[in-house]
Amino acid sequence: MLANIIHKDKTYHIDLSKALDISLSLRGDAKNPVAWYLGAPVIEPVKDGDFIGKVSEGAAVNFNNVKFNPHAHGTHTECVGHISLEFHSINQTLKNFFFTAKLISVEPESWLDDYVITKEMLRRQFQKNDAEALVLRTLPNYIEKRSRKYSNTNWPYLSEDAATYLRNCGVQHLLIDLPSVDKEKDGGKLLAHKAFWNYPKNTRFDATITELVYMPNSIADGNYLLNLQIASFENDAAPSKPVLYKIQ
Repeated sequence: MLANIIHKDKTYHIDLSKALDISLSLRGDAKNPVAWYLGAPVIEPVKDGDFIGKVSEGAAVNFNNVKFNPHAHGTHTECVGHISLEFHSINQTLKNFFFTAKLISVEPESWLDDYVITKEMLRRQFQKNDAEALVLRTLPNYIEKRSRKYSNTNWPYLSEDAATYLRNCGVQHLLIDLPSVDKEKDGGKLLAHKAFWNYPKNTRFDATITELVYMPNSIADGNYLLNLQIASFENDAAPSKPVLYKIQ
């Protein structure tokens, strides 16, 4: 299924039959990725007296409860409501779902006890107005990211200058294959989140951050069309399904 999409006086040719799903699925077992010191998600049948919501247990349908945290258990998209005193819902923030996107791979640099994604690292591969969305793949890129236990690992993060650079480049939607753009334990500073959203001085309410995506090595760096879909949660964040389409 071929499509020609006209956006800002440019025509993009894509094949809608060749979607590249970069989301992580939610599983109710230990193979699910986990961050922020939580256990695995729970997916289990409803139990009410003698009723068990499972066909193999005699029910007419499978009828499961799902317990999870959007930030800790999989691909999720968040708005500034994640860090603001006032409530802001991602479902009310994200109203458009197709964007130009650029995927780049970066290898975080060692700095003291951390690994950091720097402004200079991004500047070498991304310039102002290159795309509306930036998808960041960190190297090395192992398949174990799909089930990694991130708690207490001090994962790589964006420097404040790097996040400011992306904001100044016009990036509206930032996607990354880590649990957070910020350092795991930073005392609540959240410097990259605040810099990207320009919070609280001149907040970019329409900008989003998507975390815990995964791009296999078979998806090459380059330019794409991004379809960023979220579950309709009235919450600061919601599970999401970002899909890339290679521009032909």
